[in-house]
Amino acid sequence: MQNLLPQPSPTLLPAEPEAAAKLAAAAGSEKDVKDVAAAHPSFSAAWAELAEIALADGEPVTAYAYARTGYHRGLDQLRRSGWRGAGPVPWSHEPNRGFLRALSALGLAAESIGEFEEAERCAQFLNDSDPAATAALR
Repeated sequence: MQNLLPQPSPTLLPAEPEAAAKLAAAAGSEKDVKDVAAAHPSFSAAWAELAEIALADGEPVTAYAYARTGYHRGLDQLRRSGWRGAGPVPWSHEPNRGFLRALSALGLAAESIGEFEEAERCAQFLNDSDPAATAALR
């Protein structure tokens, strides 16, 4: 059966070159990434990186908190960019990657603490946003 309803346009978040440059310079240093998150609290990529560092360090509760912050900050930006709760959020658009990484980290952290339903919702949302993001992050 073919869907005849128009599909939403892809949502493309605005670039944040200053924050992205600071995050690149932080090179995975937890302290430096925390400084980026503090200076640019709406920058999901910094929160995602903190969550990924915490997951790698075996700290799922900390990762969950960081990832949830990045996820919610990303949702705010998506809504400001015209997203209405559905439609593609392309992985190929670099500024979208912070949100998508935070969403993935949230799912991984949720699974680590036994929140399996939330982990499944995150995995589904990630795949609905862009299957390429699922492939890149899993």
